[in-house]
Amino acid sequence: MAAKKKTVKPKATASKKAVTRKSAAKKAATKKAATKKTAAIKTAPARKTATKKTAKKKVAAKKAPAKKTAAAKTTARKAPAKKPSTQVGPVPGIAPYKEKRGEEYMNDEQIAHFRDILLTWKRELMEEVDRTVHHMQDDAANFPDPNDRATQESEFSMELRARDRERKLIKKIDESIRNLDNDEFGYCEACGVEIGIRRLEARPTATLCIDCKILDEIREKQMG
Repeated sequence: MAAKKKTVKPKATASKKAVTRKSAAKKAATKKAATKKTAAIKTAPARKTATKKTAKKKVAAKKAPAKKTAAAKTTARKAPAKKPSTQVGPVPGIAPYKEKRGEEYMNDEQIAHFRDILLTWKRELMEEVDRTVHHMQDDAANFPDPNDRATQESEFSMELRARDRERKLIKKIDESIRNLDNDEFGYCEACGVEIGIRRLEARPTATLCIDCKILDEIREKQMG
């Protein structure tokens, strides 16, 4: 009887085991990669929403100061209130006369009011005349340059013309003060009508009412 040959299969089993190990490692690696992807997908929207929220907060923070500054500007615009004017005609610092119901025209209070206006106006004009005289005496100089002399002479001539107009105005103020003393102030010289408180405050030396003044200007234009 011939002896049977023994079959040895250890190598095949070892190779199979190695293949199974490799496949298991691959499966584990693919599972890990898949879990990472899903985790990244899940966390990505959360990050986006978080960034959106922070962006909204930044935009709101930028807009908030703008609203405050706009409100501050509106309050700053509203803040400066206009003060009532205390100037009567050409004379500053004298409050307008407050008329009362039923009071007599050119009573003692009105006469004192206009006397104050006229005297204050005359005093200011006289001070201006004195200032001009002192200015011309102090600044008068014999410049060697003819251009400098010409400019100085032109300045002095302009000031002298202004002072001449003021000198004539002072004469009118004196006439108005005499009319106050004679109870003739405030009435039109042409028609005898009351000139009016507001017109006299605007032009204290007025001797004509508004209608007669308009007619007088029309005559001057036609004559001219």
